Amino acid sequence: MSIDLEDYRDLLDDLGGHAEEVMGSAWQEAVRTFSPSGLKNFYLEGAVALKSLGRGSEPVIDFIQEAPSVARELGEDAVRYLLEASARLSSKTSGAVVGLVISTSPIAARRLGDPDLFLRYLGLLENLVAQAPRGIRPMLEHLDVLLTHLTLGGLRRWALWGAKVHGRDYKAQVAYFALETPESQSVFQKERRGTLFVDVHRRINMYLRALWARDFFLRPTSGDFESKEGVRPYIEGFTVHVPDAYDDEHGLSGLQIYRATAAHAAAHVVYSRARMPADNPGGITGMLVGLIEDARVETLAMNAFPGLRQIWAPLHASSPKDGDAVTPMLGRTARALLDPDYQDDHPFIGRAREAFAAIHDDLERHGLAWQLAFELAPHFPHADDFHSVHDHIPVLYRDDNRYIWALGSEEDFDTVRLGQPQQERIHVSLMEMINELDVPFAGDDAQQILILSSEFFRDSEDLSLNEQEGKPPVSLPYHYQEWDYQMQLERPHWCTLLERRPVMGDPAVIDAVADKHKPLISRLKYLIEALQPQGMQRHRRQPEGDDLDLNALVESMVDLRMGRQPDPRVHIRHERKVRDLSVLVLIDLSESTNDQVRGTHSTILELAREATALLAGAMDRIGDPFAIHGFDSDGRHDVEYFRFKDFEEAYDDKVKGRLAGMKGQLSTRMGTAIRHAGELLRRQPTRKKLMLIITDGEPSDTDVRDPQYLRQDARHAVEEVARHGVDAFCMSLDPHADDYVERIFGAKRYMVVDHVARLPETLPTLYAGLTR
Repeated sequence: MSIDLEDYRDLLDDLGGHAEEVMGSAWQEAVRTFSPSGLKNFYLEGAVALKSLGRGSEPVIDFIQEAPSVARELGEDAVRYLLEASARLSSKTSGAVVGLVISTSPIAARRLGDPDLFLRYLGLLENLVAQAPRGIRPMLEHLDVLLTHLTLGGLRRWALWGAKVHGRDYKAQVAYFALETPESQSVFQKERRGTLFVDVHRRINMYLRALWARDFFLRPTSGDFESKEGVRPYIEGFTVHVPDAYDDEHGLSGLQIYRATAAHAAAHVVYSRARMPADNPGGITGMLVGLIEDARVETLAMNAFPGLRQIWAPLHASSPKDGDAVTPMLGRTARALLDPDYQDDHPFIGRAREAFAAIHDDLERHGLAWQLAFELAPHFPHADDFHSVHDHIPVLYRDDNRYIWALGSEEDFDTVRLGQPQQERIHVSLMEMINELDVPFAGDDAQQILILSSEFFRDSEDLSLNEQEGKPPVSLPYHYQEWDYQMQLERPHWCTLLERRPVMGDPAVIDAVADKHKPLISRLKYLIEALQPQGMQRHRRQPEGDDLDLNALVESMVDLRMGRQPDPRVHIRHERKVRDLSVLVLIDLSESTNDQVRGTHSTILELAREATALLAGAMDRIGDPFAIHGFDSDGRHDVEYFRFKDFEEAYDDKVKGRLAGMKGQLSTRMGTAIRHAGELLRRQPTRKKLMLIITDGEPSDTDVRDPQYLRQDARHAVEEVARHGVDAFCMSLDPHADDYVERIFGAKRYMVVDHVARLPETLPTLYAGLTR
């Protein structure tokens, strides 16, 4: 089934306005994530349903941007849960809160890692809206911190405690849920757990794959949602369910307990190949069947991997001092069958050991645990006192053995939905394109896309196939964090950046710049020659060096013969003059750059383009690798990024055409653009990396009212790229920039150009000074 956005034109018309534009930007990611039915039923119709709620555009835009991330983490059902919860919440709270619930949903999906937990989380939010309406917003703003340290059960207890204590004090609610009060911090610390599954699941998966050379499906379950008791691990169908957190126990870390749990469950999946001969007999006999089956699969696993005993044995803590009640006896028996060094003189323990040792060479036989359990059950002490609810095998890492009774029952198997294959892009030759292309005009969900390096023309046609039928490619969205100076925290995945294809202009516009600035180019000529690398240079008469300077040696010998003090500088030092430097010029393309400069007939954008063209010509002659990019924004969901020239591209007519076509529009969300440019620049192999930012004003955007917010985020972005070796320097065309630009970029890391008309002369000179 071919999928194309235009096929859903009726739904797009219902969205209207900015939401439709955002949908076009996020469409590529959605196609790669949703199934065809999910794309229509959950994604498109879900966005229209949110719009019909009448809570403004923010929840709709948030949903369009974030729903693919939720579906990628948890599947399409989680998106349905999110839509249903949003509809219910919209009748109880504001559209801004609903939008915040949706925008933070990828954090919850990523940290919880299970659709059922996500559904419980949404239910918790609905309860909190009723019990603590003023606390929901600050809690969501701190959600990443909360779910980094708390399980879902811990979050529930922390939140409900605050709602109960501050039910009528709205000001105290806000402070509590923002983690600003001592009592909030105290309850938070009390609910913290040792190791969260979401933080170690990749390592556990790799650990199991290294042991058995196969994949296992692991999912967390909230064992402490209602209380801190927790639940035991269990296996259901193809999936191993483990608690969503483990505290350190018996001197072992939570990670080690997860390894023991996962290894035991994997041993069941590998070695328990058939269900028991009959249904669970219940009582102590059924419990012993599970205990002996545990011992059987663990022994088989240890025969293959002897080191597993080291992670299982420390978690068996039962001993004779615990007594002869049912639960301690089950623990002592389990320990005796695992650990040959364990000493226990109880008659039943000895009988169990002897019976298990007798069948040690026959462990692969089906029904072995069933046979031994029925032999041992009559001899178990206090068997009549067994209680199915209170008595269990007291070993932390072992599952509840429901798997061995349900194995082979098809209705108990989970349906495992494999991810859709990633779209593959292949660069091909002309003949490969002709011979291998199956569907010339496939939809956006095509499995393979063939890329031809040159334009393709049909016979006797002057226009290429791209010019006739093609559409501009849209990059996958890049999600970046944003710094909130009031909370002193980063909002993860807060801004969405999309790389757009620049509009082509006339290269002659850039060529005309050289004619306009001939006197300046003449002056720059000598500057360029001074900056060009000179290769290997030889410095004579050096106190230390690579070779001896024969002329200096002869003069020193003459001085010695004549009784004079010889000159000790008799070496030659070789110095390689190279410029190990990459430069990225980042141009602000906001609407204000269309303003005319006082006293001239040029706009700010035209002068910036002329200055960039002169600088590009100089850098091209010097030989420095450089890139020219630009940006604008229309809210946090739509930061547009244009790549006029990349590092590996030649400075030719194609690049000049892109520069000639640049235009000013929208706003200036500078921090996100700096982060993206820094990611591109840090990939360059050069030692020094310089980002040169040209802007005509302070950071601003349509969805931000606080003037300090984006300034502080831009400062934080500059610090981030600096930690990765990227030096950011700002050339501001705002005469009032001294009030804020130093706080963003730091002292001596900016220049305020008071006379904008002199920008074409100033920029190349500044570059020479920064890179000399």
